[in-house]
Amino acid sequence: MSGLSGPISVVIAAGGEPWETEALRVLTPPATVVIKRCVDLADLLASVSTGQADVAVISSGLPGLDGDALATLARGEVAVVVVGEDRTSLAARHRLGAQQISSLPQLVRAAVAEEAPSVAAPPVPPAPNHVGTIVTVWGPRGAPGRTTIAVALAAARARTGPHRVVLADVDPFGGSVAQHLGILDEASGLLAAARLVNTGTLDATSFALTRRTVEEGLEILSGLPRADRWIEVRPGVVETLARVATEHADVVIDAGFCLEDDDDLGPGPQRHLMTREALECADEIVVVGSADAVGLARLARALVEVQSVVPGARLRVVVNRLRDSLGWTAADMIAMVEGFVRPLSVTVLPEDVVVCDRAMLEGVAVSGETDLGKGLAALAAQVYADSPAPPVVRRRWRRP
Repeated sequence: MSGLSGPISVVIAAGGEPWETEALRVLTPPATVVIKRCVDLADLLASVSTGQADVAVISSGLPGLDGDALATLARGEVAVVVVGEDRTSLAARHRLGAQQISSLPQLVRAAVAEEAPSVAAPPVPPAPNHVGTIVTVWGPRGAPGRTTIAVALAAARARTGPHRVVLADVDPFGGSVAQHLGILDEASGLLAAARLVNTGTLDATSFALTRRTVEEGLEILSGLPRADRWIEVRPGVVETLARVATEHADVVIDAGFCLEDDDDLGPGPQRHLMTREALECADEIVVVGSADAVGLARLARALVEVQSVVPGARLRVVVNRLRDSLGWTAADMIAMVEGFVRPLSVTVLPEDVVVCDRAMLEGVAVSGETDLGKGLAALAAQVYADSPAPPVVRRRWRRP
């Protein structure tokens, strides 16, 4: 935008506010030119879709104005100036009161001078009483056990940690955390929270209503009920939710697998941005891979990829489903991983289908005295080194 020559093209959506007349008087050539007076939000979005507008001057009380509308303007590289009271609680860099309308031309020029659009997703900055940590569990395509590990980490932390734990399912291809814990209702906590972010009404109280307590100290934010509803989670939502949750809880995120940059597909919503945000806001990333030949090759590439997306990330690696028939030992797995990256730790977990199936049937996290349960407990102790080792939970069944 900073390279514009000639007058700045402005569209106005005043929503019937009395300041519109004064805005038309001060926004005059040669510096600016008003190309359209829009009657409502739909008219505004249609007008800017032509690519002729540089700046949109909008009433803060315009019906329907929310984060999605502002994000649409931002994707179209249209700067935004909001006039009036902050009724929507939406973030905009350029805002002035109706009584200051005489300074509108200067504010319009300032908006255009910026390289980036003036409105982004309405972020919630980290609170000064930030107490929790964010651990994101991620793995490449075909990495089995990612959700099992995320659930186990969250449950172990809830039993031993100083705070509550929020387990957030942000897989853009459909959630499975709720099913692992025996929650079968259709309501999506993620979509409910995304709507709060979109309208600028997210706070600790409203966010708590979108989560469900499954055991003492453990809450889940259930994921997408269908894969096609990812488009309702717009940019900034995942990071915003995680940061708000850390005001009173530790956070474990079960993320998707793909880190592909959607920008290559042109402007518009980005499906994989949810996963990248989950990685970028994490204090630690647990990378999960499979112990078979294909899984190890994918894990090796994934370790390089995740470091390019999040340089300097604190990584822990889990090689899952090791079994004797593969012909490799745990030491072989660790040596392979450390040939690509020096993570904080490498944990090798054995395959135990019976234990996983029983945990799924009971709607609980995998734990206990089995090799898999002990391995997951050791991983949780490493991730949360400030907490004591989780107590052994004796199962109500015996392994055959």
